[in-house]
Amino acid sequence: MRRIISILPVLLVLATASCSVPREIAYIRDAERDSAQQILSNYVNTIHTGDQLYIYVYSQMVESVVPFNQETHVYAIELSKLNAAGYSNKPAHMSETYKKRKSHLVDGYLVDENGYIMYPILGKIKVDGITYDSLQNLIQQRLINEDYVKDPIVTVSPLNFRVSVVGEVRNPKELHITGNRLTILEALARCGDITMYGLRDNVVVMREKNGTITPIEVDLTKKTLFDSEVYYLQQNDIVYVEPNKLKRSKGVDVGLHIRPYSSIARSILHLLHRSYVRYVFDRRGLFH
Repeated sequence: MRRIISILPVLLVLATASCSVPREIAYIRDAERDSAQQILSNYVNTIHTGDQLYIYVYSQMVESVVPFNQETHVYAIELSKLNAAGYSNKPAHMSETYKKRKSHLVDGYLVDENGYIMYPILGKIKVDGITYDSLQNLIQQRLINEDYVKDPIVTVSPLNFRVSVVGEVRNPKELHITGNRLTILEALARCGDITMYGLRDNVVVMREKNGTITPIEVDLTKKTLFDSEVYYLQQNDIVYVEPNKLKRSKGVDVGLHIRPYSSIARSILHLLHRSYVRYVFDRRGLFH
């Protein structure tokens, strides 16, 4: 029995060490779990050279917006060919050319190295450095002012919005996003989260600013994350999760490695406790 009792301190260390690990890998540690946190970081996503933009114009007068939309423009061209050929059931006789191109109709508008796109009828438009909302308003006003469309509703979104997540995450990769809004926590979640060897209090986002790459540090363990300019990621951002000292030195973190055995330790402690109680009671003649 003395041998059994002598290993109790070791097992207690195992059990207590396992309880401290979750705190080390927690996010937003300084915020109350039942409190609401205001996001003070303004979401602003600007257009840059190399972006590929999807632009679509809606109107009650469908014919008026055909030249301004890539899908409907190609569709109208194919229909005109069928009409000239004398087909009466146009959708059933849609040409093979259109069918083949249908899945590739939206090539988007590439922002060239000078920051311009070439848009149908309106010509070259300077878009580098402005937001998607600003471009929507600009095209909408020009369509109205130049008497092309009376009631246009314009949507602009990126076709090649991507960010890269590298370093100590479970699945480092390049993320291709539908839409133009992605938070840093969402990006990490899509990559399987940070491993136990990753630094959560010093994640670096490398962002292009004025032609140069600028590293921006952010602490994911503090609620100041919601105030950071990198809470919302932008096109071509690179999120780098640095390994901790133990990983860099190829050391061993006892707390991390014993975690899988903590439940076993607690079970053994429970059994030992029952055995010890039975032993004491037996010595006192309470069990027969």
